[in-house]
Amino acid sequence: MPRLTRTAAVAAGTGLIAAMAAVLFAASPAYADQTVRFTLDELNDSGSSGDATITAREDGSLHVKIEGSGFTPNSPHAQHIHGMAHSDDFFCPPPSADKNGDGQVATEEGVPQYGGVFVSLTTKGDTSPKSGLAIDRFPVADANGDLEYDRTIPASQLPAGLVDSLSHLHVVQHGLDANGNDKYDLEALGESVFAKSLGVSGIPEEATNPATCGEVSPVGGVETGASSTHGIERLDLLAAGGVLMLGAGGVLIARRRSAAAHRVES
Repeated sequence: MPRLTRTAAVAAGTGLIAAMAAVLFAASPAYADQTVRFTLDELNDSGSSGDATITAREDGSLHVKIEGSGFTPNSPHAQHIHGMAHSDDFFCPPPSADKNGDGQVATEEGVPQYGGVFVSLTTKGDTSPKSGLAIDRFPVADANGDLEYDRTIPASQLPAGLVDSLSHLHVVQHGLDANGNDKYDLEALGESVFAKSLGVSGIPEEATNPATCGEVSPVGGVETGASSTHGIERLDLLAAGGVLMLGAGGVLIARRRSAAAHRVES
């Protein structure tokens, strides 16, 4: 009977480990995008509504797409991602958030509910909170009051913790027509208290009051590819654990075969 040397046994075990590891890691999916969707419901009887889809890409960028209707026609609408990294303490404001009883939840009354500006959803340039009132860089509703927005924001312009916190953030769009004349004016609600607090005078309250707010609901999951990388990390750990287990098994096989060969020699 041919002798099975210890070297041959170890080589066989190593080959088995490599083959099994290759199978395990080949089964691991590529890192997937993370997508969340917001249903944008009207605030302040604005008549506005919409949907926002936000996708965190593999390269760290953020793709934002918004479609809505019922907005003040031919007018810019400020819009932001609101909230705070790693916090789930915020929500879309109820009518009771109207503290001064004027029938409107103004921006300064809504911020404690949905949080401060995390990302300004401008059409170009800066997206930080500093651009929160950059009216010339926000989308403009068309003559029918429809609004569309589509932008990919590079990773370099995103705040830390944004992707990890997507499921706890909110999208808020501002600008409404309280007196039905298809424009923003001071006659309807007066001057914006919020804008004035930031040193900008002469802005109508209609232009800054929130028109929609949306909370997030995840799209898909690990099974659909619209997910975070957590499942992948677990699979990689499983694969690593499998290699360790196979390694132990390979040594055990080698030892058993070596012992058997020793008995044959005897």
